[in-house]
Amino acid sequence: MKAIRTHGRGGPEQLFFEDAPLPEVRRGEVLVRVRATGITPMELTWDESYQYADGTPRIPGIPGHELSGVVSRMAPDVTDFHTGDEVYGLVDFPQDGAAADFAAVRAANLAWKPLTISHEQAAALPLSALTAWQALFDHAGLDVGQSVLIHGGAGGVGSLAVQLARWRGSRVLAKASASNAELVRSLGADEVIDYRTTRFEERLRDIDVVLDTIGGETQERSWQVLRKGGVLVALVSPIPPGVAEQHGVRGEFFIVRGNRRQLNQISNLVEEGNLKPVIAEVLPLASAREAFERGAGVHSPGKIVLRASAA
Repeated sequence: MKAIRTHGRGGPEQLFFEDAPLPEVRRGEVLVRVRATGITPMELTWDESYQYADGTPRIPGIPGHELSGVVSRMAPDVTDFHTGDEVYGLVDFPQDGAAADFAAVRAANLAWKPLTISHEQAAALPLSALTAWQALFDHAGLDVGQSVLIHGGAGGVGSLAVQLARWRGSRVLAKASASNAELVRSLGADEVIDYRTTRFEERLRDIDVVLDTIGGETQERSWQVLRKGGVLVALVSPIPPGVAEQHGVRGEFFIVRGNRRQLNQISNLVEEGNLKPVIAEVLPLASAREAFERGAGVHSPGKIVLRASAA
């Protein structure tokens, strides 16, 4: 098959479009003929991109951990899918990803693709939508009537988090550039704060939940906008010990996990018109290096997606 493979740690310059062996299908796995995969530029900095779960090296390796495609075959113990089923899902991080013609995925991480959207649109959902879902609902416990501040409201995770929070019945405040403000409002934000001209911590108080997709200084400035007992969910890096407690709030950091039940709920929201993927650009698989470069540089709304060479 054709695949994008990393030949060493580094940036997009380490990505090569080349021939690669078909993945082995182990117990509990499904071989998916990939139609499209969403990329996460930061994954080239993750240890999991270059090693297996036990820490042994995995170079060359294949990036791209969210996919949409068609079931090619299953391990003998997998009985809940059939050849030809259209599926989407999340590939576990410490294994080869989906920037290839085929990918082996745990069946538990797959769900049936929403019928109303394309494979390219579906490929933008698994990692980003599951991250937003788990952050807002599993870790923050966001509920009807509560307020949430979403940093990076036009990004891959943020654009979906805005929609999910609106669906839950929360008051949605989002931080984005002025050029993306109209988009973010159309997704359901009650208020959009231009991060280039406004210091959000001087404007907001007593927020129930902060979803931090940025980290660094943004996280440091976020503690003061939370109400006592509020929660900040961090996606970029762990929260230093004791910091949340100093502010009388709760801090959560987590790494997203595949979850078929949640993917099915996400599919329902898509088909009901309550959730839509935001696509920055669709490029051919062979242009993965360019896609990662663009993703790390220009902050376009939504997700960059690669269309598989055999699609």
